Amino acid sequence: MTRAQDLPRDPLIRALVQLARTSQREAISRRTVLTGAAGMAGMAAFLAACGTGGGTTGTTKPSASAAKDVSATDKNVFFANWTLYLDYDDKTQKYPTLEAFKKKTGITAHYAEDIDGNETYFGKVQGQLANGQDIGQDIVVFTDWMAARMIRLGYTQELDLTKIPNEKNLLEPLKKVDFDPGRKHSLTWQSGLSGVAWAKDKVPAGMKSVSDLWDPKYKGRIEVLDEFRDTIGLIMLEQGVDPASKWGDNEFHAALDVLDKQIKSGQIRQVKGNSYKEDLISGDAFAVIGWSGDITQINFENNDRWTFALPDAGGMLWSDNMQVPIGATHKANAETLMNYYYDPVVAAQVAAYVNYICPVQGAKEAMAKIDPSLVDNTLIFPDEALLAKTHPFRSLTPAEETKYNKDFLTVVGA
Repeated sequence: MTRAQDLPRDPLIRALVQLARTSQREAISRRTVLTGAAGMAGMAAFLAACGTGGGTTGTTKPSASAAKDVSATDKNVFFANWTLYLDYDDKTQKYPTLEAFKKKTGITAHYAEDIDGNETYFGKVQGQLANGQDIGQDIVVFTDWMAARMIRLGYTQELDLTKIPNEKNLLEPLKKVDFDPGRKHSLTWQSGLSGVAWAKDKVPAGMKSVSDLWDPKYKGRIEVLDEFRDTIGLIMLEQGVDPASKWGDNEFHAALDVLDKQIKSGQIRQVKGNSYKEDLISGDAFAVIGWSGDITQINFENNDRWTFALPDAGGMLWSDNMQVPIGATHKANAETLMNYYYDPVVAAQVAAYVNYICPVQGAKEAMAKIDPSLVDNTLIFPDEALLAKTHPFRSLTPAEETKYNKDFLTVVGA
């Protein structure tokens, strides 16, 4: 997996704070600050959707006891994350906030961009997790629905929130998620959007719908995400189905049939995780179903070659969450690192780089000092028009998750 040596990502920050109060999911950012009561309610609803969509309810007792914590004598912490998801310095080839963390705490953070997809990474470590073994990581980052599965299967350790006092800075809407009551097993890392993106020189007319991806002129040059909630969710929206609503088998399979047809015809080149970015950069892919922050990032060092947009029918919302695996041996150090990243100033530094939605209250004010140009970026602080086009994927029961995931994997040939 390539490191985030290239560029920045994208966040969303504190206008959220005020919005959060009204209601209860190094270089750039995301959308514009909302003002007024209506805007505040809209943002709160937006974040609530990010925090609760796509999970599964219910938990089970851990299949194994938590590992012995050696944090007191071993000042290390191991952190697995997605690519381009932490501030990075091209010149030093280091992560500035992690370097500052070491100086501040004496703890060395070993950071790995090992996660390319929820299912692929989970598949690699599931056997060890089931046996309560150490997977070599003290923090992993999973999207809501996979974070829910981790909790339900007993694969996570309960957080000691007294050791994470900055947890109070978590935006109010994100404190209440259906898959983790009380936030005892997870804390939001970032939230984001899924939509369509294309190379400006290859698709000069742009794209307004998912169907535009199926234009025969782009045959073999289209890629879609291996996260079915993103890919299927966007197709469902085009078919007039809100993924957040109470749909069933018929609606899911109608969307899946579209995907199946496009794969079999050769229209879709590949179904991929985070690595679709490399295919856009190489020119192997002309257009994709992808994540807004990724496109902002690759644009930063590639002369703004791509455009990201939500289809006219709408786009998907999601959140990624930090968790401590059941076999992790540096839990207290992991909690210290989580606490560090919930400091508004640190959160703003990350937000300026990753260009996704920041979950930390106070980060917007801090961003104004780091880079004032980002405060009003509509991809960091969404306006009402954008929020109106966003949808979370509804919570699935364990049976639904198993069934729909199996059907999706059958179609994509995984």
